[in-house]
Amino acid sequence: MAKPVIAIVGRPNVGKSTLFNKLTGSRISIVDDTPGVTRDRIYGEVEWLGRHATIIDTGGIEPYSDDIILSQMRRQAQLAIETADVTILVTDVRTGMVATDAEVAQMLQKSGKPVVLCVNKCDRIGEPDPDFYEFYNLGLGEPIQVSSVHGHGTGDLLDAAFALIPESEDTDEESEIISVAVIGKPNVGKSSLINRVTGEERSIVSNIAGTTRDSIDSRVKNSHGEFIFIDTAGIRRKNKVDNAIEKYSIIRAKMAIERCDVCVIMIDAQEGPTEQDTKIAGMAHEAGKGCIICVNKWDAIEKDDKTMNEFRKQLDLNFGFMSYAPTLFISAKTGQRIDRLFELITYVANTNAMRIKTGVLNELLAEATVRVQPPSDKGRRLKIYYVTQPSTKPPTFVFFCNDTELFHFSYQRYLENRIRESFGLEGTPVRIVVRERGEKV
Repeated sequence: MAKPVIAIVGRPNVGKSTLFNKLTGSRISIVDDTPGVTRDRIYGEVEWLGRHATIIDTGGIEPYSDDIILSQMRRQAQLAIETADVTILVTDVRTGMVATDAEVAQMLQKSGKPVVLCVNKCDRIGEPDPDFYEFYNLGLGEPIQVSSVHGHGTGDLLDAAFALIPESEDTDEESEIISVAVIGKPNVGKSSLINRVTGEERSIVSNIAGTTRDSIDSRVKNSHGEFIFIDTAGIRRKNKVDNAIEKYSIIRAKMAIERCDVCVIMIDAQEGPTEQDTKIAGMAHEAGKGCIICVNKWDAIEKDDKTMNEFRKQLDLNFGFMSYAPTLFISAKTGQRIDRLFELITYVANTNAMRIKTGVLNELLAEATVRVQPPSDKGRRLKIYYVTQPSTKPPTFVFFCNDTELFHFSYQRYLENRIRESFGLEGTPVRIVVRERGEKV
């Protein structure tokens, strides 16, 4: 059975993200004094006394706001409440109980789900603040004093939450899961793609650039396997980034690249490939991740029989350094070629993790050096003694030779191409390392 789910909800700026980070033991969720920093549902894992649960951070709930982002944040919080086994309502002892707290409490009571009431920012040890006792008026049972900054009371909070979850539900069978980071500039359709593959409003979608701030994990299971899709903030040019929250968002996006298996690089078909797209793709390439170039909004393009080939030529020009990456023309809006995307993700993840036996590699090396003689310089010819693969993700090959100076880049590229052709290493970078015999790998 799946892990139980605990949702953290409350009005803006009561410390939900700080509590989330404290309970998960990480810094997944962006924390800032600005209200409304968290917008989508952020998922993490919590362990307490041998029990495990999935925990969800949500955006602050403003029950009656007409603002487009705030209303969608409210919808995200409602979805979290619906999927949760237990909800933690976070309040702020410093401001005391306010009308919004009562409105959120009423929303939770209507949901019929068990609720644990957390009174946050109780940073002093000892007798509770006098304002603490007014939270009994919410009608949600006994409040628990917590300091999410210092960690006081978090054990009591987890005790109360897990007490409301039957023991039998806390089991989870982990399988081979492919982690996929969806990266690109703002407004290319990353969140729309996540919503399409998950079949729900997993991320807020808006024409307002910078809507997504955190890196958001969504688990997807279908006939192709099990995947975790990471929606990331759009990465803009450095001179366009003008506030601290967006800087945090970009750091989160880069961290998402580091922890994924495959990067889906989203490009806007209407705008075409740009210099910034190339820089973003370069991050994935340098990190050694499997890469797929996804041209989104293909449904919005007027096409003839030459349109796709002309677009591919533009991509070849801009992404010459990663010619290994397959290209897919999709529409997140209509679902065009989304099945094919899952096939490519699985294939690319497998090639990025491929390991080739040393004997097979050396047979290929012998054949390649007969076909094209190694280069020579001033009467000295390059001799390659053997090749081995010490690591994967990306596949890395170490060639041992008599003189590294003779191993020209062009010959390295030739051998890389032979390895790619022979073993079908599409979608993954390949690292070539050259050593003189006797050097350690």
